[in-house]
Amino acid sequence: MNETIRNYASLAGRLLLVAIFVMSVFGKITNPQGTQQYMAAMGMPMTGFFLVCAILFESAGTASLLIGYRTRLGTLLLIIFMIPTTLIFHTNFSDRVQVIMFMKNLSMIGGLLTVLAFGPGGFSLDARRETSGS
Repeated sequence: MNETIRNYASLAGRLLLVAIFVMSVFGKITNPQGTQQYMAAMGMPMTGFFLVCAILFESAGTASLLIGYRTRLGTLLLIIFMIPTTLIFHTNFSDRVQVIMFMKNLSMIGGLLTVLAFGPGGFSLDARRETSGS
């Protein structure tokens, strides 16, 4: 595959991968009470603390992937966020919607693992840092 095509595909993949996280962080920030109520309904303790942690991990990881800066660290933050989220909120396998949400999250983790393994591609600040030697 041509390197230019690979770079555009990698950029498009990163942008599509973070789109859901942008919406998720926005929802948490604009409706923290609703998010905490949902967390409490799922049996989570210390919802205020975990909400702040979720916003920090999710927003830092999203920004990192979006601009391609310290992408592997940002990817790890999102994976660390996704694993407990998936296991706490999407394991009611008698509910077909929850099964789909569980599988969606596994797919997202798969996409994040791909970025972790292969990097952000040529259209990223990480690639600029590597070529400039800093």
